[in-house]
Amino acid sequence: MERYVPIDPDRAEEVYLDYNATAPLRHEALEAMLDALRSVGNASSVHAAGRDAASRVELARQQLARLLGCAPGELIFTSGATEANNLALRAGYSSGGILATTAVEHPAILEAARAITADGPGTLVELPVDRDGAVELAPLEAACGQGKVAIVSAMLANNETGVLTDLEPIIKLAHEAGALVHTDATQYVGRLPVDLSELDVDLVSLSAHKFGGPQGVGALFVRRGASVPHRPLLIGGGQERGWRAGTLNVPGIAGLGAAAEAARIHLHNESTRVTALRGVLEEGLTSRLPDCHINGVRSPRLPGVTSVTLAGLPADALLAAMPEIAASDGSACASGAPTPSHVLLAMGLSRPDADSTLRFSLGYATIEHDVERAIEATVRAVGEVRTAMTATSEPSSSP
Repeated sequence: MERYVPIDPDRAEEVYLDYNATAPLRHEALEAMLDALRSVGNASSVHAAGRDAASRVELARQQLARLLGCAPGELIFTSGATEANNLALRAGYSSGGILATTAVEHPAILEAARAITADGPGTLVELPVDRDGAVELAPLEAACGQGKVAIVSAMLANNETGVLTDLEPIIKLAHEAGALVHTDATQYVGRLPVDLSELDVDLVSLSAHKFGGPQGVGALFVRRGASVPHRPLLIGGGQERGWRAGTLNVPGIAGLGAAAEAARIHLHNESTRVTALRGVLEEGLTSRLPDCHINGVRSPRLPGVTSVTLAGLPADALLAAMPEIAASDGSACASGAPTPSHVLLAMGLSRPDADSTLRFSLGYATIEHDVERAIEATVRAVGEVRTAMTATSEPSSSP
């Protein structure tokens, strides 16, 4: 186990608990990237330097395939899960058909799905979830009964709550209706085992930086034999079997591969240890803060992810009161947005409660001391924010 230490000396005392936003770079990934950066060569060139670059790309493809339980040739490298999601939805969608997804997807799915279906005669169906984040299947059953579903996209694990999606009934309904199935596995890969030889999905998206690889690189799995047409977003080259034009990011891909291999080797130990640390965190918070509520606690969840609602206390104020803790008030990709979490609203939380929710996400380098400090900092912040809010609400005694 590595200990995460910020490079910036001014942040040396920071406790990093925002792995769902991005994980610290694993040292294996850093070494692979530095080695690739010291070399020169375009992976499409036929000379020795080009062949060396291509060999690094293919090694990474093999390393990622081992983590996913698929064939290397089923993987397309992208700039990340956002691009992979857009590729998957555009490839799977047919004009005039139905695109079905869930109401709690990442914006990279929801916004892409809305854009894809906006201009044509097709229909977007957003499946609701219950209070525990479980997907309700009735609208999908109705859509599949119409026989016009083109593609169904449902995430494996939610980025805000960590709630896992039961894909099996979704896959069954979709495939019986002749539809493709895509899953955004960005938060799942590298944290829990996945075997794509057993999970019968057609398309899978992921990003390297969620499991200790570099930012700006990801992949799309396209099952061999699936009826998925090529609909590339980028035109101008034959790279990645025509799925994605452009010179390959060899150092980034090398880092992805090395992180995938490290995640695979340590997966069981890391997931077990991080799940136990999450238990310590949640017990510490709920035992000391009576108004604390854990979202999705009755559902299967990712190791290390907890969504904590502290009613009546604005999340941004709480985070400001504990600057030594790197956590989130929701998805980092939506930070600064004027609206509350669409995930929490879909789960039935009120807007005030959604605005009073923190997300802690632990990972491979988290230690028990980090969790203890996070508990103490949160309890302290709750007291400070409550005191400040009480003082602000009290009428002035000045004449």
